[in-house]
Amino acid sequence: QNYLDNFWPDLKAAHELFDSILQARRERESESQENCGKEYPEHLPGEILEAGIKSGRYIQGTLNVNKHRAQLEAFVRLQGFGSKETG
Repeated sequence: QNYLDNFWPDLKAAHELFDSILQARRERESESQENCGKEYPEHLPGEILEAGIKSGRYIQGTLNVNKHRAQLEAFVRLQGFGSKETG
């Protein structure tokens, strides 16, 4: 903001772009605070997931995705199993 004010005070388009970027950043920060710092909203509440894991309806694991072939290769490593057992 200072740079634009000092060196380009008459460049209206640059000031408008800066204001737009600043507003988008503020909206993104407020959204992340609403989501408790999570990048994506939860699909199911945590209580339902915990109950489903305890009852055996859901399983808990870690999703591993191949960064080079993300749409083709992924697997879930189940918690509590040996490192070679995957599902």
